[in-house]
Amino acid sequence: MSSSAKYVDFAKQHIAHGIGRSTELVIERGQGTYVWDVDGKKYLDLTTGIGVTSTGHCHPKVVKAVQKQAANLSHGQVNLCFHKPMLELIEQLKPKMPAPELDTFFFWNSGSEAVEASIKLARHATKRQNIIVFQGSYHGRTFGAMALTTSKTVYSAGFGPVMPGVHVAPFPYYQQWAAHRADPSRFDAEWCAQESLRQVEILLKQRSAPEDTAAMLIEPVQGEGGYVAPPKSFLQGLRKICDKHGILLICDEVQSGFGRTGKMFAVEHYDVVPDILIMAKGIASGYPISAIVSRKELMDRQPAGSMGGTYAGNAIACAAAKATLDIFEEEKVLENCNARSKQFFEAFRTKIPDMLPKNVTVDVRGLGLMIGIEFFGVPAGFAGKVTAEALKRDTILLTTSIYETLRLIPPLNITKEETDLAIERVLASIQAAVKGL
Repeated sequence: MSSSAKYVDFAKQHIAHGIGRSTELVIERGQGTYVWDVDGKKYLDLTTGIGVTSTGHCHPKVVKAVQKQAANLSHGQVNLCFHKPMLELIEQLKPKMPAPELDTFFFWNSGSEAVEASIKLARHATKRQNIIVFQGSYHGRTFGAMALTTSKTVYSAGFGPVMPGVHVAPFPYYQQWAAHRADPSRFDAEWCAQESLRQVEILLKQRSAPEDTAAMLIEPVQGEGGYVAPPKSFLQGLRKICDKHGILLICDEVQSGFGRTGKMFAVEHYDVVPDILIMAKGIASGYPISAIVSRKELMDRQPAGSMGGTYAGNAIACAAAKATLDIFEEEKVLENCNARSKQFFEAFRTKIPDMLPKNVTVDVRGLGLMIGIEFFGVPAGFAGKVTAEALKRDTILLTTSIYETLRLIPPLNITKEETDLAIERVLASIQAAVKGL
């Protein structure tokens, strides 16, 4: 029996069954765009731990910063004191924000916690209860966050009653709208965006009065919902509706933030400034830290003691985040992200359609290195077959959403040569899965 098999047997006996897992790999180490299992086998990782290791696995500068901080101060509890790594991190983050008024931060550990922190702030600041979310959204699995999540029922099924006061509005995922499928030229992406905005206005008249609505919470690019970037007019329309009614706009950039879309934050593609911005995942290249940022006048409405957490803004994670920001500047990470994005999109949009049977179509979409590939006209499970074929080719690839969609989330500093290899293996995996149709 291999070392992997022994570990897998042990894991199945002693790790909670409620954790879903896309592979049974037992990973021992990682470096850059690659990981190795306990048997020494090397895999090309196009997942980055679901968008976390933004500068690749174990970037030397991050490792050095973590080692140095661990030898100096490992934990400075946020409700007891300030610590330099957090203060220095804020100093580095402020110029990266989409607008200068986003200047006051609260740090936590995970994306779900940051989402819940944003809801606490919105309710405190507005003295209102209700939250509007959007169909297909993913905001986490903790108790409050799962009530806000609509991408899959598995995240909340059996846990009810969930947090009340949540209302769901349509999202312009036009590829799955019946009207668009019936007449694509008439009911295009822009029509779907305007219709979604109209439905938000109706929701405010029928289900959640503006004076009862604290915030609208949206992912600028949906993650678990299918890597769907809405038309620019949609986010701008939401901003106008929020301003009209005194509702806060919260942008969840847990997955789309920190350079993933080719800009520091995805909202920059839409020329929209949220009232509260949520970030996590790629902040610290693999270390657990999340944050919300807002205007000081909103943050100051919360009473002292209402926010906090044992590990919130951990000193070592802050040091890793500082090093990550240094790498962004020194290695021109955003420029590389955009160059590799162009490389991926040109290859996939040119080559994938020619691989497919006549009754099958594909939509290659996304921003930056947040790449979705959705197949239409294929049987259920097709995307999963592609990821299985990829694993046979020593490549880790993920699906997303309830539809037949692949997602690629490589490191933002993936090289041109690694991108060529990734394209080759993904195309070969699709071709192999197509043979089974």
